[in-house]
Formats: sequence, structure tokens, C-alpha cells
Amino acid sequence: MKSTLPTDLTRFRRIVIKVGSSLVVDPETGVRRSWLESLAADALKLREHGADVLIVSSGAIALGRNRIDSLPRDGKLSLAQSQAAAAIGQIALGRTFDEIFGKLNVATGLVLVTIGDTETRRRYLNARATINSLLEWQAVPIINENDTVATNEIRYGDNDRLAARVATMVDADLLILLSDIDGLYSAPPASDPNAKLIELVPEINDEIKAMAGEAASNLSRGGMVTKIAAAQIATNGGAAMIIASGKKDHPVSAIQSGGTCTFFSPADKPVNQRKKWIAGGLGIDGQIEIDAGAWRAVQAGSSLLPAGVTNVSGAFSRGDTVEIVFEGKKVACGLVQYDFKDADRIAGMQSEGIESVLGENYRVEMIHRDDLVVV
Repeated sequence: MKSTLPTDLTRFRRIVIKVGSSLVVDPETGVRRSWLESLAADALKLREHGADVLIVSSGAIALGRNRIDSLPRDGKLSLAQSQAAAAIGQIALGRTFDEIFGKLNVATGLVLVTIGDTETRRRYLNARATINSLLEWQAVPIINENDTVATNEIRYGDNDRLAARVATMVDADLLILLSDIDGLYSAPPASDPNAKLIELVPEINDEIKAMAGEAASNLSRGGMVTKIAAAQIATNGGAAMIIASGKKDHPVSAIQSGGTCTFFSPADKPVNQRKKWIAGGLGIDGQIEIDAGAWRAVQAGSSLLPAGVTNVSGAFSRGDTVEIVFEGKKVACGLVQYDFKDADRIAGMQSEGIESVLGENYRVEMIHRDDLVVV
């Protein structure tokens, strides 16, 4: 099936390509070198058209377990086993990319990040500066989650959302997610023969979210659910996103030639750099429910005042990221100006009554408009 989408990739100036574990590693033979060589050739073509290219690659744990005979080739590993396997796999993966791109006279730089490197503002800016320096030097950044130290409680858990965070971090205008599925379908195609490919997604609404299914491969941690979450992060930050299959060689060239894929349009009004960081935040620490009046005010660009808050939940501190919920649906997120205990005490109160509860050092806004993003 040939896509009718205008997927001329030469019009994009900074492109992040995410590749899944099942594309990088064969459970029996290890690294799929010939496929990676075809991907590198595709990346070189994009560079020749003037684009910066970054690659977010899964596969370290899968590759590490492949190299240790005592580890099973499938099934779940313990946390310690996963971390140790990643330590082995990261070296092999980085070396493979370096060798492949080296033959094309292109340098690579391995960047390992944890969730703290994107969710803590100072570390986010440091990671951004490192990646931008690599791009200025005409190197290809190879980015992966640092699974050697990440725990189940402090990890992305999938590289789809990591790739989206990286895309917004570096102001990319296109994110390509390559995996073992060729796009978003109206239902899981493996179980529903009537499922139809959704070629174009102008905006991500509840109907689009309902179409998400589970991961197709036991090597993959991210299914369609995480790809839709990645699309929200990327498109809100001003980047287009494509989901396409990577099963065949030269997968990016296949997109350029009109191959099957799903194209997500970027938001009409992307948020600024600081708000990109807030909007794409994955470390949500609490939830604030609001009434209709507060929701109208937030939509109009106003701050969230305590008077419009109907309920507070979580264990957040001042400066943490919280979800804003209206009628059971997440509608915004922002950096809260109160810790949970005080926010709960003043929820629903008019501004003039707050001082009597908290004293003269109170803040008028629960969340200031500069720290608030509608999603």
C-alpha cells in the first residue's frame, strides 16, 4: 500500500529517528548490522539535504543478554540482570554505530540519559547543550536510556517517549518512530482483520487515544500507547511525527518514497522552550481538579487560582509538576506554587481569604500562567 501523504523528508531540518529493540537485535544472531548499515545510509542522505540527524536506539539489554550464555533469550529479567545486561550491551551497541558511521566518515557520540536528565530543569539544559554541541560538530548523537542505573521507579520504560522528549529538547521538527508496526490502525491489526490504517492525524483526541494497542514484540517495552504519548509530547512541542515499519532495509528511504506510515501533524501553536519542558514532563507528582470557571480562565491564558480548585491529590512539593483535571480528563499541566498540604488547605478559597490561613507570605496563584500549559 502506497501512502498518499506528502512525506517529503527533505523539508525537515532536524530529525530524530527512534529504532526499537526488535529492529536492532536479532535474538539468535545479535546485532542486525546490515539493517543498521541501511539506516546509516538513509541518515546520510538526510544530512546531504541539510538536516541534522539524531538516533534514539533501543537494544542494549537485548544485545547484552544475547552475549551472556547463561541468560535466557526471552522472558523477563530481574532488575539487576537487566542493568548488567545493559552495561554489556551499551558498549557493543555504541561500538557498532561508531563502526558503521565511521565507514561513512561520520562521527558518532553516545549519550546515555536517565529520566532525571529530562525532568530536572538544570540537567535538561545540560543534556541539551551536549547534544547541540555534537550536532554543531556534524556528529550523529546516539541516544539511549541509561539502563545500567535506571530503576523501575525512575525510568522512562520505553524509548518512544524518550525520543519525543529529545525531539522537543533540541527543537527537532520531525520525529520518526521505527518499529515492527507500520502505523496507527483503527484497531489492533493482529486481532482485527477489519482494522484500517490511519494515515493522517491532524490532532490527538480521545478517539485517537482509544485506538492504541499493546506491544507487538516481546523485545519491545513500548506499544502503541507509548507512541501516542510520544506524539502528544512531540506535536505539542512543534514537531511532526511519523510511525512507520522498520522491518525492511532502508526504512527512512521507504517513507520518502511514499511507503505506508502514519503522519501526526505538529500543533498549530507550539509552546515555547520552557513550556515544552513542562508539557513533556513525565514525572507527574500530583493532580489538581478544577471547575468550569477555572478551565475557561486557563484556556484564555490566565493563571490557575485557588478559588477554581475543587480537589487536590498526590504528594507534591512547591515547584513540582502536577496535572490539571477537568471533568475527569487531563486538560493541562504546570508547576505548582504550593506543596500538597497548603494547596489542599486553600482549595476553593477566594484570594482575600488565603492570608488568614497561610499568613502574609501566601501566593495569589496556585499555578502561574507562565508555568501552565494546556495539553
